[in-house]
Amino acid sequence: MIAGGIAGTAAKTVIAPLDRVKILFQASNPQFEKYAGTWTGVFKAARDIQRTGGFRGLFQGNSATVLRIFPYAAIKFMAYEQYRSLLMPTRRDETPYKKLVAGSMAGVTSVFFTYPLDLIRVRLAYETRAIPYTALVRKIYNEPAGRHHPKHMSWLPALQISNFYRGFLCTVAGMIPYAGVSFFTHDIAQEFCREYLPWTLKTNHQQNRGLPDKNGDYARPELRTWAELVCGGLAGAISQTSAYPLEVVRRKMQVAGALNPREFVGMWETAKRVYITKGVRGFFVGLSIGYLKVTPMVAISFLVYERMKTQLGIN
Repeated sequence: MIAGGIAGTAAKTVIAPLDRVKILFQASNPQFEKYAGTWTGVFKAARDIQRTGGFRGLFQGNSATVLRIFPYAAIKFMAYEQYRSLLMPTRRDETPYKKLVAGSMAGVTSVFFTYPLDLIRVRLAYETRAIPYTALVRKIYNEPAGRHHPKHMSWLPALQISNFYRGFLCTVAGMIPYAGVSFFTHDIAQEFCREYLPWTLKTNHQQNRGLPDKNGDYARPELRTWAELVCGGLAGAISQTSAYPLEVVRRKMQVAGALNPREFVGMWETAKRVYITKGVRGFFVGLSIGYLKVTPMVAISFLVYERMKTQLGIN
């Protein structure tokens, strides 16, 4: 959990400015929508943010991101290792399908425990003016909790807490392919390098095998830093493409309360609105930024995680 938390925090902090611009594009913020759809738009949007909010404006919402990403990444990586050990106790039990299932289950587990923090972080990034955390939390809590929100029941905490889970089902639907494909692709790329590209390894595997464990498995050799980054970047790009349409719908739902506090819109209705207004391309708005953001983020995350495992003696 420590290794995963540190890896996630490092990766998210590096790409925080791109993350904020992507959220503004996905949620169709009126001040920045004119820049969406072009490769230079991200730089123009970042320039406007820097002019109005200074350098710190590029990192608005990042403190909330760090508060969320440490437990999120910690739970995700820990859960993946546990699911993997249950489904594949030895390397002879490893199959692509089991790796995909283990990654998907790990993603769903982590997002369940940390989703409210993600929603707060998105709303902070969407706001073009500074707003205190406590004020934003109160604002979200007091928003309608459903399509038919009964006023006389607005005092029920369960209804109001559901506001912090806007877009949750959409997130789970997107997390299944995203986390599953991410871990699966990374593992497959790593094994390919170890098996067929010995020059990507840090040491000669045959000379440094050490002693086998109780299952007869040897410790996997480390990849060189650049090779680890390539494997992680490939995993990030492929997983981002597979889950991006659902991510767009989720972001729309998360900021819906800021656009119209009196209305609660479900996942299918949100998706229909995106299709009617922008067609199929509407589900891929900001994808170019997604590649710029997710590819290095996942690459750094896996690299730091693998190095932290080595430092902590859990390779």
